[in-house]
Amino acid sequence: MSGVMKRMGMIFRAKANKALDRAEDPRETLDYSYQKQLELLQKVRRGVADVATSRKRLELQLNQLQGQSAKLEDQGRKALALGREDLAREALSRRAALQQQVSDLEVQHQTLQGEEEKLTLAAQRLQAKVDAFRTKKETIKATYTAAQAQTRIAESFSGISEEMSDVGLAIQRAEDKTAQLQARAGAIDELLASGALDDQSGLAKDDIQAELDRLSGGTDVELELQRMKAELAGGPSAQQQAIEGGGAAAPQDRAQQEQSHPRFEK
Repeated sequence: MSGVMKRMGMIFRAKANKALDRAEDPRETLDYSYQKQLELLQKVRRGVADVATSRKRLELQLNQLQGQSAKLEDQGRKALALGREDLAREALSRRAALQQQVSDLEVQHQTLQGEEEKLTLAAQRLQAKVDAFRTKKETIKATYTAAQAQTRIAESFSGISEEMSDVGLAIQRAEDKTAQLQARAGAIDELLASGALDDQSGLAKDDIQAELDRLSGGTDVELELQRMKAELAGGPSAQQQAIEGGGAAAPQDRAQQEQSHPRFEK
């Protein structure tokens, strides 16, 4: 039972893969991949902007703390000049606490600056890859489109494309029908000539007239044949004799033909 299920699963996957392969358009797949790369590049650029914003914020805080530190130092000098050593000591204590904060912020600032440089370099490399992929994508799409057009043209010339196969079948059916009609017309003509079918138009000759025409036609052929023999034998006298002899023999030949082909009685 498990073997049957495995086989059914394999058949289903094979058919699904074949259906997906027919439905897949490489140009659409390339466009989708390019779109995903653009989205990734946009995320990297957004990350660079966020890190740069954080770095700038730290710089502002550093400038502010450094300003406060300088102010406390100046206050300590003034207090010491006025003999207020206690005030000077307080100002210097506050300045020392600010200096610790400045040191911490400077470390964070350096870290953010390093991250910003890394992200900027990564964004530049990713941009170069996206640009190269776009060029390659357009080249592949153009090549695929050209190959597809050439294949369709070749299929049209060979008659194996779906459109041309329909046209070829229509032409074949028309030729077959034309041949069938021509064969039917020829058969009807033969039947009319043999008398098996009656001509309703009234233009056909009866059998007696057809026999007379055939006999007279045969006599004309015999006369023409004797004239040609006389020409080949040479000389006008022989030709004249052949013609006269043929004319004299014509009634006798006609009588013999009439005896061999008796006339039809009405």
